[in-house]
Order: sequence, then structure tokens, then C-alpha cells
Amino acid sequence: MDAGLGVRTVSGGVPCDLVTVPARQGLEAVDILRLRDGLGPVLLCDGDADENDDGAGDGGGDRLGFLVPPGTAACWDLPGSACTQTPGRPRTVAQEPPLAGRDWLVPPEWAYGVATDASLLRAALGEAARTIAAAGRSESADADGD
Repeated sequence: MDAGLGVRTVSGGVPCDLVTVPARQGLEAVDILRLRDGLGPVLLCDGDADENDDGAGDGGGDRLGFLVPPGTAACWDLPGSACTQTPGRPRTVAQEPPLAGRDWLVPPEWAYGVATDASLLRAALGEAARTIAAAGRSESADADGD
């Protein structure tokens, strides 16, 4: 059922907020969360996201969107990411992506839960950022050694 604004709902659905992050960091976090059995559904999102993005862009896939419990947006403050509430009705987990024109990277049936726990996501994103930074330092050192 379409509740308007491209947001799909199902009866008995679970409301969720959406945390969007750059794709590289998000993919690292997906791997970390999979290893820890903490991964909820993840969307491929638009590349034009900013701090006020609602995740409803053109679907370019330059960012990932993690479904998190409702209310997360009120206290989310991790630099480089944005957490948004759904305008109007809450986003809900359903077989169809909660935003029109989106595709699942991790569909609900492959996830460990209906949403990723916000504290687990924050920790995984921090670890992912450190991993990416370390890889960048290693590549830089290799280039300097040539």
C-alpha cells in the first residue's frame, strides 16, 4: 500500500528512520554488522545526499541507507552521515523498499532484524571509517616507497 510521498507501508509494519552514509563506509559497515549478526535492511540511496536529505533522490546508489528504530533521528549526530525521519507517516519495513525508486542492498528477508540497532550501527560506522583511513595511509606509504 502506498501512503503517499513514495513511502510504502504494510499492515503491521515496523516504523523506521533512515541513516544515510557514503557507500564505501556503508559497505564496510555492512560487512562488520553481518559478522556480528546485527544487520537490518539496507537501501541503495541517491548520491546527492546532504545533512537535510530525506533519502528520496534519484537512486544513483552513491550512498547507503540503514533502517534504524524510530526516534533515532532525534539524537543522531555522527559526522558524514544523516539520519532522517519519514515526512508524514513513518517508513516501514516491507518487501518493497520504503522509498519509491530505491533498491535493497540487504532486503528484509536477508537481514537479522527489522532495523539495525543505532548503537551497533554507530560503532560499525566508526570502525569502517578507521579501516578506510588505515587503508588510505597504507596506500599512501606504498606510493611514497616507489
